[in-house]
Amino acid sequence: MSPTLHAEPVQYAGITGRVAVVTGAAGGIGAATCTALIAAGATVAALDLHPDQLQQMAADLPGAQPYQVDVSDERAVAAAIDAVEHEVGPIGILVNVAGILRTASALDLGVDDWHRILAVNAGGVFHATRAVARRMIPRGRGNIVTVASNAAGVPRVGMAAYAASKAAASMFTRCVGLELARYGIRCNVVSPGSTDTAMQAGLDPRAVLEGELASYRVGIPLGRLAQPEDVAEAVLFLASDHARHITMQDLYVDGGAALKA
Repeated sequence: MSPTLHAEPVQYAGITGRVAVVTGAAGGIGAATCTALIAAGATVAALDLHPDQLQQMAADLPGAQPYQVDVSDERAVAAAIDAVEHEVGPIGILVNVAGILRTASALDLGVDDWHRILAVNAGGVFHATRAVARRMIPRGRGNIVTVASNAAGVPRVGMAAYAASKAAASMFTRCVGLELARYGIRCNVVSPGSTDTAMQAGLDPRAVLEGELASYRVGIPLGRLAQPEDVAEAVLFLASDHARHITMQDLYVDGGAALKA
């Protein structure tokens, strides 16, 4: 039987009353993060490309305000952040979750797929982080958490574009964290491994758990896929005042799969 999270929710200081923006909010880790933030007392602006899923998520989760946006579009992101500031309130937390996965060998991957993966997974972090950070700087506080991947630090067969995009998102977040530290803004990364989401559905679960010699992949030492809530809990901690002296860090939430390589 898989372990469950604590029965009583942890009270995370510094979340209640704050406005949080979550990209990729309509499903998986994004939806779990919205749920965790609202349970901790935040108001959430939920950004996602898919309108039907976004509206359903907002209907199921009181406290989430939906905004349809393609994070790869700089102007659209800027407009959405401006709308959140005016309609919901000053943004105190940004969680970059939006991402896509398209697998192919590095030599067979289409050029359009390469550009789209980089545009969403790295470009989306770039656009959202800059738009929100410019609002946070005059206020002298704020938290930015980027959900990357353990693939950013471990080579994966058939995932060159995805891994490269997540590595870019991770390093960008840590670099901007260095630049923003003087303003009291913390920037951290959460790097999940295999997580039970729609993105994971097309992969062989046995190979994921046990490893696969042919693709040079180790398994997951803890013997289970992460649930989206496992990742959301890590995000919530880093966004809270319990992590007030933590910045520019990359927290792996992968059951030991990367062996912290």
